[in-house]
Amino acid sequence: MKLTGAEILCESLTRLGVREIFGYPGGAILPVYDALGKSKLHHVLVRHEQGATHMADGYARASGGIGVAMATSGPGATNMVTGIATAMLDSSPVVCITGQVSSKVLGSDAFQEIDITGITMPITKHNVVVTKADDVARTIREAFLIANSGRPGPVLVDITKDAQQASAEFNWETSAPKLPPKRVRNNHDQAEFDRAVEMLNTAKRPIILAGHGIMVSGAMRAFEQFVRAGNYPVAMTLLGIGCFPANNSLNLGMMGMHGEAWVNNAIQEADLLIAVGMRFDDRVTGDLRTYAKGARKIHIEIDRAEINKNVQVDAALVGDAREVLEKLMPHIQTCDHSAWIRHVAELKGDSAVRDIQSLPDNGHLYAAHVINDIWKETRGEAIVVTDVGQHQMWEAQYYHHNRPRTLITSDYRPGKDQHQDRHHQQRVSRHGPPVARVLLRQALCRHSARRAGFCRARQCLRHSRRAHHQAR
Repeated sequence: MKLTGAEILCESLTRLGVREIFGYPGGAILPVYDALGKSKLHHVLVRHEQGATHMADGYARASGGIGVAMATSGPGATNMVTGIATAMLDSSPVVCITGQVSSKVLGSDAFQEIDITGITMPITKHNVVVTKADDVARTIREAFLIANSGRPGPVLVDITKDAQQASAEFNWETSAPKLPPKRVRNNHDQAEFDRAVEMLNTAKRPIILAGHGIMVSGAMRAFEQFVRAGNYPVAMTLLGIGCFPANNSLNLGMMGMHGEAWVNNAIQEADLLIAVGMRFDDRVTGDLRTYAKGARKIHIEIDRAEINKNVQVDAALVGDAREVLEKLMPHIQTCDHSAWIRHVAELKGDSAVRDIQSLPDNGHLYAAHVINDIWKETRGEAIVVTDVGQHQMWEAQYYHHNRPRTLITSDYRPGKDQHQDRHHQQRVSRHGPPVARVLLRQALCRHSARRAGFCRARQCLRHSRRAHHQAR
């Protein structure tokens, strides 16, 4: 079957299971837009290319699939950089497709030519320039494989305009990926595994540090079984929220700079830290010179580069979180950590009483009240999207997530993208509970909310929930 490069691209994306593409057209990508009209793909027109990458990122986070963003060459491609960097630093699988000037004028500083592969090299897992229509299908298949393998991340495919316009034979079977064989190396030796098991079974004051990697690997069920088997209390990172139910008595809440003080105190008093799918970033550890000096540390992590990068550990189990946890499970002995759990509860003390949401309603309305009431009105079933800022931390503290992929937020993205957030939130909500869609913005920090305005918002949430139940 003979197709143009643009048609091969659309057909390949369809066969890879893509349903949505987020993009903005321009001269160097127009052949693909012509082909889109004949495909089964649904294109979401953004108002700025940065929004396309954020929306693709949000789609990937909420659905567990791969997000696809598209833009033209030059300024269209460079506008995607912030979104690509966000996906890279938050380990989100995104494939970005950019148009490029024709191959004959590459390197001549042609109109809207830019070396986007050179620009994005530090912030992508892989990027490539395609100059022949024959290479389109194979390259796209490789991009999807790379984006979603190991530690997920963004891949950029830059396709020249003549490669989009030229025709080639399309054969899905013969266009299989031709990646070099993956280097095989042992993730950990038996002695290290045995050392980790010994630490798990002899610890008196253990705490699990649960990160985003649990969600990425789909290890939620295995993780909950692991926690229950060892009776381990769990502290959450920001991106880990949702991987372990907030209503579980062993969930202590968020740790770190913006977490609960008593959770951080418990970590400092622990004799064993079990880090699962997290990277010991500075917002979690604080001053590394004083961080959990009395605790031995086990690090379960798929990315070998994260081992001993910030914190030296006593046992490193490199691999997929779900596979490592399942391998550890048969070796976990039932331990009584009730005294330690009671002590952690004592560290909490009367903080719940002092909490702002427990203050009497005296006519003043605080952001914490708003977020906690949104949680109550939505019964914790909403997908919540935040910018980056103080309101993001309030959401993490006062909206209690019992299910994964219901908090769409970032450890990295600057808080300047409210309109992009709104767009990608509307898209990703299709792939989660369609009960309510909530967008939290930095405005909660800047302005005092008025009771009447919040009451109207609460009525809208109730109407949304009633409409959903009637539709069902």
